Amino acid sequence: MASVELTGLVKQYPNGVRGVDGVDLSIGDGEFFALLGPSGCGKTTLLRTLAGLEVATEGTIKIGDEDVTALPPGDRDIAMVFQDYALFPHMTVTDNIAYPLRIKRIRKAERVARATETAEGLSLGVLMERRPSQLSGGQQQRVALARAIACHPRVFLFDEPLSNLDARLRLEARTFLKKLQQSLGVTTVFVTHDQAEALAMADRMAVMEAGRIRQIGTPREVFQRPASTFVANFIGATPMNLIDGQVVSGRLDLGGFTLSVPPEFDVAEGDKIVYGLRPEYLSFAASAPASKDTVQGTVAAVENLGVNVLVAVDAGEHSLRAVVPEADEPEVGSTAWLTPAPGRALLYRGDDGELIGS
Repeated sequence: MASVELTGLVKQYPNGVRGVDGVDLSIGDGEFFALLGPSGCGKTTLLRTLAGLEVATEGTIKIGDEDVTALPPGDRDIAMVFQDYALFPHMTVTDNIAYPLRIKRIRKAERVARATETAEGLSLGVLMERRPSQLSGGQQQRVALARAIACHPRVFLFDEPLSNLDARLRLEARTFLKKLQQSLGVTTVFVTHDQAEALAMADRMAVMEAGRIRQIGTPREVFQRPASTFVANFIGATPMNLIDGQVVSGRLDLGGFTLSVPPEFDVAEGDKIVYGLRPEYLSFAASAPASKDTVQGTVAAVENLGVNVLVAVDAGEHSLRAVVPEADEPEVGSTAWLTPAPGRALLYRGDDGELIGS
């Protein structure tokens, strides 16, 4: 096991595009770290540069105390699991798992023994003589994991390994993968565009945009206090309500209604802000509650989420979303009152979208 340290890392392509743009990142020994962001943000490029599959243009990469920036992939003591698993179709499960050991010139008896031991731990023992075409998607994923584990690497690198699985199997696989990483204690870097995966699995996570890291923190920190409107809009099963406004007469004028300034935010008269509040933190009522911070509106749409419903309420110049228990599902066109949960609202600067006071 080992820590990972990236300092001023840049990957620039010949056309001048920077896939990774000056990243500084420290990942602790044995930590499960997620790189999260939309397609094209640079997270896979960062992972491939860490693996040595891309050559860093600037900066340094350290694994443990060793500078591996100039080392080829085979000398970095890492194991990578790809999105498509990259299994050899003509090889059996045994040979696929043992292949990296073969490259390291480990004796056949030892590599078969290690492959068998690893496969047994992943419930692959009865599949050892099958080929990838005879396996399900979940079984192929476990073979790819077994191949990585059998190398006994210092660092695991996962490039969206669950994206090819169906929804039910993906849920089971992420629980299995997290338990496996905890039992092995190997430092793990996990790339995903699925924020639910990152929130559920990671010890810490980084949200990327345009080759840069916009926020690093625990899943709870990133969910509850997004550092910018970009992160706020990206993180969460339902998008955060983000409303442009201005401080007028000591309150927030949000275009058709006003709310109190959250006490922890220091703003001045006339400041332009963006008011942020997750739908989960906006309580819904069919009659007017006794609160000066209640917003009255009309139910415009209702979306079924299973045990909850997502209600869109037109209020003033905006449409606000609130999560409501299914038993309280309102009728479209009915009047609704929305009240922010105390201490849950966030304020962002109107010019650059950064969290005020961060």
